[in-house]
Amino acid sequence: MSKYLIEISETSNKNIIKFIANSFLTESTSYEFKNIDEAKPSPLAQQLFYLPFVKTVYISQNFIAIEKYDIVAWEDVQNEVAESILEYLNEGKSVIMEASTPKKVPISIYAEVTPNPNVMKFVADKTLATSIFEYKNGEEATDSPLAKELFNFPFVEEVFINSNYVSITKIKSVDWSDISMEIREFIRTFILNGKPVINEGLINATNVGNKTISEIHSLEQNEDTRTDLEKQIISILDEYVKPAVAQDGGNILFKSFDNNTKTVKVILQGACSGCPSSTMTLKNGIEAMLKEMLKGQIKYVEAING
Repeated sequence: MSKYLIEISETSNKNIIKFIANSFLTESTSYEFKNIDEAKPSPLAQQLFYLPFVKTVYISQNFIAIEKYDIVAWEDVQNEVAESILEYLNEGKSVIMEASTPKKVPISIYAEVTPNPNVMKFVADKTLATSIFEYKNGEEATDSPLAKELFNFPFVEEVFINSNYVSITKIKSVDWSDISMEIREFIRTFILNGKPVINEGLINATNVGNKTISEIHSLEQNEDTRTDLEKQIISILDEYVKPAVAQDGGNILFKSFDNNTKTVKVILQGACSGCPSSTMTLKNGIEAMLKEMLKGQIKYVEAING
């Protein structure tokens, strides 16, 4: 009987796929390799780099995430990659050589303003997470060591993590000019010291913690229960709206569609949540776009803050 099983999981980045194992692969340390030379501590990562489409390999406690180049589509190769990883693991080979220690890789963090005056986006030059995570307080941040420590700052109100950035909502009584440098340096040092931004092993092992993960799965992955119109709405949001709101440090999720009132409800996250300009964006942007692209089928768009 095989010891390992592998589950293929899509991420918010179309070029990154996660291969989740049913058992831990490493201790608490996470690894990132950008080429075969960097991957010397991991024979498995070195083997994966022989595939011409592999750009970056991430190894965490219970999953391997691979970022590909655009020369192939994941649906054409992901099953073969999963089989290759499964075969390697079940042969009992080492994922990480025990004698090796992870090398500190220099990292840059820069601060970027958003349309929401209470939210600032801290952007890294590396991938921080392969899914979307939103925390309203320290109690929710059980699966994110970074978010949990950020909530120790008395002026941090909310933390939103996506791809290569962290959006932070501050309390209104402080100015960004007084705290942005402190937060930027804290995030940079935290990552430089090899601490995990997200403990995804804990999420998959306990299925608790960040409520956004379950929301995303329930709101965006129930394709079998969607009507054709709902699928069209989601497709438009994904293609035309999500990239724009991500640039502003936020995210948008489709929640529901009422066919009687022809009303679309969406959830706003990160910098978009509570943003003074979000109502204008909805009316002049998203609502107008859906009305134009789905003529006669949409009347209103309503937002719920995540």
